Amino acid sequence: MTVLDSPIPRFHLAMPVDDLAAARRFYGEVLGLEQGRSSDTWVDWNLHGHQFVTHLAPARQEGIHNPVDGHDVPVPHFGLVLAVPEFHTLADRLRAAGTDFVIEPYLRFEGQPGEQWTMFLLDPAGNALEFKAFADDSQVFAV
Repeated sequence: MTVLDSPIPRFHLAMPVDDLAAARRFYGEVLGLEQGRSSDTWVDWNLHGHQFVTHLAPARQEGIHNPVDGHDVPVPHFGLVLAVPEFHTLADRLRAAGTDFVIEPYLRFEGQPGEQWTMFLLDPAGNALEFKAFADDSQVFAV
């Protein structure tokens, strides 16, 4: 089954960026996302079957952070829940690209419900991304 055939609806998310060329390099080259339609002020990206759009918006607001598991988690943030091998492949790709992580890849909630690998980083416009992976997908919403 592909993402397009999945019974789970795909999301659409639009995020501000202050430099479309930098967004193209980061999302297209560093993350390896397929680019869709675009104009002088926005670019569509295929984020694992979800429609992610970067919109040119030079005025940025400072984000806030919330404490989670001993780390200051940037808010707002977005990302994907990946399979564990895919998570580690992406982490290696980001390291090879010289990414400065907000929170380095690590195992969160180890030995507890919802145990997960997670990492946080910023795109060139300062938007926070989180990628995570659960060894047991039934634990995604564990309490």
